[in-house]
Amino acid sequence: MAKFSKRFQELLARTNAEQPRKRPSDEEHRIQCACVRWFRYQYPTLRHNLFAVPNGGRRDLVTGAKMKAEGVLAGVADLILLKSNNHYGALLIEMKTRTGRQADTQRDWQRRIEQDGYKYVICRSLDDFIREITTYLDSSN
Repeated sequence: MAKFSKRFQELLARTNAEQPRKRPSDEEHRIQCACVRWFRYQYPTLRHNLFAVPNGGRRDLVTGAKMKAEGVLAGVADLILLKSNNHYGALLIEMKTRTGRQADTQRDWQRRIEQDGYKYVICRSLDDFIREITTYLDSSN
C-alpha cells in the first residue's frame, strides 16, 4: 500500500470511525432522470440549458479533496436551468423523494441563492418538475 501523509491517515481514521451513512435509495435518481428526459423531449432547443451538478454521492477522500479544490460546494442544487425569465436569472432545482429532507448545507445555499435573486424550488416528482419548469418558462422574456 502506498505511504500516505499523517494528515491523510488521521482523516481516514476519523472517516472510518464515523457512523456509516444510510445507503440512499435510487428513487431520487429515478425521479431526476425522468425529469431530465421529459425536459429534453419537451424543450429540445433548451437541452443545453439544463444540467446536473454532481455534488453528492460517496467518494473516497482523495476524490473528494480534488472536487472541493475544483470548486464543488456543499448544498448546491441538483439541477440548474441556466435560462432567465422576467423575474429570475436562473432556476435552481433540488430533487427530493416524497419524504426526503434538505440538509442544513442545502437550506443555507438556498437562502443565499434566493438573496442573490435566483429562483430555487424543491421537486419531489415528475409532476412537480413539469409544473415548476412550465411556470418558470411561461414567464420568459
